[in-house]
Amino acid sequence: MNIISTVLLQSPGATSGGTGGSTMSIVMIVAMIAIFYFFMIRPQQKRQKEIQKTREAMKVGDKVVTAGGIHGKIKEISDTSMLIEVAEGVRIRVDKASVFASTSDIQSKS
Repeated sequence: MNIISTVLLQSPGATSGGTGGSTMSIVMIVAMIAIFYFFMIRPQQKRQKEIQKTREAMKVGDKVVTAGGIHGKIKEISDTSMLIEVAEGVRIRVDKASVFASTSDIQSKS
């Protein structure tokens, strides 16, 4: 008989002090929090740090893609935005947070 069926078969008065069930509940809640942290929160934080490092490493002349799917080349970088040339003589200013390195640029570096 495993511990779960033992806990379920016990009557409320059969536990010594009534702390056995509450201890098991606390352990299960802590285990669930640990699972959420290691499988959901931590990988997302790692991904965000990697994206931030990539953005900081961008320089003038790099090919980029915006969150909206616009491809272009960086012409100027300021603290919060980038000036991107999308065609000959056509430049747009976009927020740094919406810019990602071009996949073709990443593949050519490796």
